[in-house]
Amino acid sequence: MAEQPLKIFISGYPLDYNELALAQLVSPYGEVRTIKIVFDRQSMKPKGYSFIEMVSYKDALAVKSALDGLEIKDKTLMVNLVEEKPESSAIIYQKVPRVSGAPKTKRPRLRK
Repeated sequence: MAEQPLKIFISGYPLDYNELALAQLVSPYGEVRTIKIVFDRQSMKPKGYSFIEMVSYKDALAVKSALDGLEIKDKTLMVNLVEEKPESSAIIYQKVPRVSGAPKTKRPRLRK
């Protein structure tokens, strides 16, 4: 059985880092599946944090233990494991058609 991939949240890196720089930072500790740098919608500048999906849980733990608290260019990295939210088990309500064949009528208004 294959291990489940795991996302890590990484922040505190220099704002001039791009996907390649993050991949070079993280890849010595495990295999990277995806990298998503979060940008401000209006200015299109990076917000300073990213989500990185690792191939395995073991790789994600290795990245966290190696990089959490590391200082790069006067900034301190913060690395956290992201817990996936379970599928919602909430009941989804659907509109049910009327069983009786009678059409719905409006109540008469009261006149004052």
